[in-house]
Amino acid sequence: MIPGPALRGWLAAWAAHLKWGDVLVLATALVVCGASALSLWQGGRPDKAIIKAGGRVFAEVDLNTARILDVPGPLGATRIEIQPGRARVAADPGPRQYCVRQGWLSSAGAVAICAPNQVSLALSGRNADYDSINY
Repeated sequence: MIPGPALRGWLAAWAAHLKWGDVLVLATALVVCGASALSLWQGGRPDKAIIKAGGRVFAEVDLNTARILDVPGPLGATRIEIQPGRARVAADPGPRQYCVRQGWLSSAGAVAICAPNQVSLALSGRNADYDSINY
């Protein structure tokens, strides 16, 4: 889309006031923001999975061994599948299946919450990222 004449005139007038130092500062700011986003938004490797039922810790499971856990809740059992380095909610009796649709969680700080059944799965590690609710 080509900007209209008024916008082109405004951009030309604005660009005429820029000096090379202004362009350098803007370019540096963009590079720093991009590098920060790439380095700070990557979660570390998870060490364990913390499974809660009804607000209480049901199990803390090491992520080195494959296993399947059935966690009881008010609506029925929620099935949690653990694989080396990752975990997921494989099945849940809740109506909307949001926690199941989240798929495999593989970074520290990632969380899957099955609210109707009061079950949650969280991965913890040394370098925890922002939790998945804040994404």
